Amino acid sequence: MLQRFLHNRTAMFTVAIVLLTALVGIFAPLIAPNDPYETDILNKFAGFSAEYPLGTDNLGRCILSRMIYGIRPTLGLAVLTMLGTIGLGALMGLLAGYFRGIPEEIIMRTVDVMLSFPSQIMVFAVVALLGINVQNVILANVFIKWAWYARMIRTGVMQHRDRNFVQFSRCVGTPERFILFRHLVPSIAADLAVLASLDVGWAIINISTLSFLGLGVQAPTPEWGLMLNEGRTYMAKAPWLMLNEAKNVLTSNPTQMIVPGVAIVILVSAFNLMGDALRDVLDPKEVNV
Repeated sequence: MLQRFLHNRTAMFTVAIVLLTALVGIFAPLIAPNDPYETDILNKFAGFSAEYPLGTDNLGRCILSRMIYGIRPTLGLAVLTMLGTIGLGALMGLLAGYFRGIPEEIIMRTVDVMLSFPSQIMVFAVVALLGINVQNVILANVFIKWAWYARMIRTGVMQHRDRNFVQFSRCVGTPERFILFRHLVPSIAADLAVLASLDVGWAIINISTLSFLGLGVQAPTPEWGLMLNEGRTYMAKAPWLMLNEAKNVLTSNPTQMIVPGVAIVILVSAFNLMGDALRDVLDPKEVNV
């Protein structure tokens, strides 16, 4: 399996992008050329230079430094959201798919109710009720997504629960917990890995969307979705109003909005392609010629 992974160029390329991004975020204080929080109004919308490789924003802050520091909340919150979603969804899916009967009915009817609500409206409602902060953003995303994973994982468990090795374990009196976590979880591990990688991309988009709308990460914390919102005002003015400030942004410093947008697209695409590559690598039916 490791050899198949190493020979899959897509998997190696996307993993390299993700690892490189994560390392840049971890070592942001050592890599960032400037303080991402330091403002200099007299130097706002500065162009490309050795001191500011991507220029400065509307408050004179270094865009490159804010992009580097923005990896931490953007990718970090997405990973935490993925872990919470997969953990809760996998647990509910395992219980529903293995025990059947009343536990399955209770869990699956709850899943049906959860999936009947529009996801974005549910996120807005949860954040509005609990308040705007990072913890509630994670809770809101886990709350709206766990049901979908529970249904997917339940289907996988039902495909394996009646296989011979599971039936034999029951016959010899193996504890249910052992069967769940030593037989069934490894059997659906490939599906979990693919779902987890795809879920990170979804979480990045959702967290960035909430920050863009003012419901996620709050200023002055650098976050890619929030940086998009900060640059949106000036980019939107220019095409028809041609205000001097907006015109300068478009001609000399479009990076305030373009760079975080491109970064989100690249990182989400990397996770999506990594999910497809992992599916190919972990699929036992896949045969390399």
